[in-house]
Amino acid sequence: MGFTGADMSGQNRQPARRITHIANWLDYLLEIGCSGLLLGPIFTSASHGYDTIDYLTIDPRLGDDADFDQLVEAARSRGVRILLDGVFNHVGREFPQFEQALREGSQSPFADWFHLTWPALGADAEADGGVIGRNASGQPTHESFEGHEDLVTLNHQSPAVVDFVVEVMNHWLDRGVDGWRLDAAYATPPSFWAQVLPRVRDKHPDAYIVGEVIHGDYSQIVAEAGLDSVTQYELWKAIWSSINDANFFELAWALERHDEYQESFVPLTFLGNHDVTRIASQITDDRHHAHALAILLAVGGTPSIYYGDEQAFRGIKEERFGGDDAIRPEFPADASELAQFGWPSYRLHQQLIGLRRRYPWLHRARIEVLELTNQQFLFRTATNGKQLVVALNLGEGQWRVDTGARHAVQSGSSGADVSGSWLTLDPHGWAILELD
Repeated sequence: MGFTGADMSGQNRQPARRITHIANWLDYLLEIGCSGLLLGPIFTSASHGYDTIDYLTIDPRLGDDADFDQLVEAARSRGVRILLDGVFNHVGREFPQFEQALREGSQSPFADWFHLTWPALGADAEADGGVIGRNASGQPTHESFEGHEDLVTLNHQSPAVVDFVVEVMNHWLDRGVDGWRLDAAYATPPSFWAQVLPRVRDKHPDAYIVGEVIHGDYSQIVAEAGLDSVTQYELWKAIWSSINDANFFELAWALERHDEYQESFVPLTFLGNHDVTRIASQITDDRHHAHALAILLAVGGTPSIYYGDEQAFRGIKEERFGGDDAIRPEFPADASELAQFGWPSYRLHQQLIGLRRRYPWLHRARIEVLELTNQQFLFRTATNGKQLVVALNLGEGQWRVDTGARHAVQSGSSGADVSGSWLTLDPHGWAILELD
């Protein structure tokens, strides 16, 4: 929604063909080196997309079925895969099945779709038509997502809800998308996905399914739910926090955890997304923004780039109504309208994503810590004898370290010099070394 400039307040739902705005940026996506497009919610909703009304129609503020088909075709012709954002933990209050359940009472065929608590029948029940579970004193209460009353939690124990989600996921996979991000998967029982996903994979065995998970045992959640991956929030937090605090021990601990996850699945890694303060605002010292990107693109995982981060966009998430607006801005009509300050960051993204694409083995790479202090970190990322070495210096002094290699070639660096196996990093420098 934000990328296209659609009104996310719900005040203006006028139809527009904004999906074409997304299609216009596919070449830019390829030029930076990305091969996939993860969309936010695109289905008809009441406001920001996460209060879904109709899962089988494109939100009129974005376009219609024909516009969506054109986007899919444009992506497919360029080899770009598309993931959709599936908000299946909750729905909007205008969701027709919810409205029907409220009208018809506890005997409604849709009452079981939600966690509803109905008022007891009172003396005036006859005036209300005698419908069981309703009276003239008020509506039932419902469970909501994280206290947001407009986000009505689905009953994931209901077989009808299982059937409905299977239908929706298969519908859009049939239409040409390649997979799903499952919003708020951390709030949805893994047992629900264990019922849904096998039926989806029966029809679409190659679909990629990643769950939004923040805390917990990622490996256990992946196994129990049948997911391909989950969002790596542990590593995201450790990257910017360890840099801000000049405490690489925190990052080393997180990378050890990340290495364990790599044994059973490949996490979706990131520095930014639509729910968090942008990385350029999160890291307090501008000299260290590149350090974060070097970590992301040199370790194992499936890295993702949040739109605008490649241009060093800034934005702080605030816990208030409209508090996401700063991190979900509209993109201009084309790249020529982007500010000049962002292009050095863009070129660095190109360089390091290019490194990633030259070495696809990084996807499942494992980590070995070589040297570690609060302000200096040297680690090896490797798979089956193939390896890179990453060096990070947050200190004010120069750092000279032996990489242990016969010869190293800088593939990306700031203030770095390589001589044989020796690496010298300037204050606040970083380097990724290709070893032979």
